[in-house]
Amino acid sequence: MASALTLLGTSALAAEGFRFASIDGGEIDLDDWRGKPVLVVNTASLCGFAGQFDALQDLHERFGDSALILAVPSNDFDQELADEAAVKEYCAMTFDLTLPMTEITPVKGAGAHPFYAWVQAETGFAPGWNFNKVLLAPDGTIAGTFGAPVRPEGPEIAGRIEAMLE
Repeated sequence: MASALTLLGTSALAAEGFRFASIDGGEIDLDDWRGKPVLVVNTASLCGFAGQFDALQDLHERFGDSALILAVPSNDFDQELADEAAVKEYCAMTFDLTLPMTEITPVKGAGAHPFYAWVQAETGFAPGWNFNKVLLAPDGTIAGTFGAPVRPEGPEIAGRIEAMLE
């Protein structure tokens, strides 16, 4: 198993032009969050790590408009519900989730969303399971990548987001 935590000093390129289809319609444009930390997490409703939704929601509420906490539902590991309506309802009812979510999105392999293809090209990191995390610094560079066991509320992620806001 690869390291659960990979920290990077800087990335050669900043995330630019990446958009995700929103589960609520429309799109989520990462460029709108330039100047703020962004945490992108590939999620799956039926995964054993789904309890992390509570921590992600807490971060969303804690940081508000100062940082983007983005859930990217994916069925790449065969643990997501059948469609966006089911995902949205399940997450709202089970975890009281209000943080931004994308439509069900591929995160690995040839069909990966361009954001994930870029992260892999820049760092070699591709999600090996659900609840892998990519933290972008306010300048859009990759500040770190984290495996599923790394808790969002811990110092590796929440602590780094706090430091970026100081």
